[in-house]
Amino acid sequence: MANLKEIRNRITSIGSTMKITKAMKMVSAAKLKKAQDAITAMRPYSNKLSELLQNLSATLDADTGGVYSEQRNVSKVLLVVVTSNRGLCGGFNSSVIKETRNVAKQYQGKEVSILTIGKKGNDLLGKEFKVVDNQSGVFDDLSFENVAGIAENLMELFVSGAFDKIEIVYNGFKNAATQVLNVEQFLPIKPVESTANVSADYIFEPAKEEIISALIPKSLKTQLFKALRDSFAAEHGARMTAMHKATDNANALRDELLLTYNKARQAAITNEILEIVGGAEALNA
Repeated sequence: MANLKEIRNRITSIGSTMKITKAMKMVSAAKLKKAQDAITAMRPYSNKLSELLQNLSATLDADTGGVYSEQRNVSKVLLVVVTSNRGLCGGFNSSVIKETRNVAKQYQGKEVSILTIGKKGNDLLGKEFKVVDNQSGVFDDLSFENVAGIAENLMELFVSGAFDKIEIVYNGFKNAATQVLNVEQFLPIKPVESTANVSADYIFEPAKEEIISALIPKSLKTQLFKALRDSFAAEHGARMTAMHKATDNANALRDELLLTYNKARQAAITNEILEIVGGAEALNA
């Protein structure tokens, strides 16, 4: 059994750790509220815009902007992997990395490359896959303008033929304790699954070319921005939950060590009393 000094040092160390985990939990909780409000407000707009884009893409031909919905024989795939820049968020990053490997296996025999957004994903996946770019700095200032630059680069890579398919792998926010893994097709634009309620005879105002040149790029930028916002909120939810559990575990360990410390101290006092009594009886004898 460890001596009393060692147990006291461990109790002090655990107390210091609890202060850190509590502070990190409060910081993540504050950031989560803001990030949650942002993604909750953005989702309806993004989903409706994507739905409109899919309906519109069903009426397009290659000459009027269908280049973004062109279905090709897939030989080169780009996976946009969204993780966090920092750790201490439970299984948040490991789940995305694991899912990325699973998606890559589905394209066995094809050339799979990675574009990372988040240092954790870049550090681990860079050892296994070809990383064409790392945009981890976007989380330092997560704005639509900064994300739009990444989306424009992805669109250019697809149009130029550098990649035949682009998918986004990220954690979506459900609640503070739950993250949902998402694999979304970014390009080419997925056609409408059911055309039962969709009329192919659209009247365009302004001209179809103007709508294509403005709506499709904006929708793709919004889709990527929503994915990053979703991941950002999910990251803080995962970190807040992880730090809450870490605090609870540290508290339980500290209580256990306090009990051990008290037992050891009581045993030491008892031994001292026995030695004193034994000594006194020896002198009286």
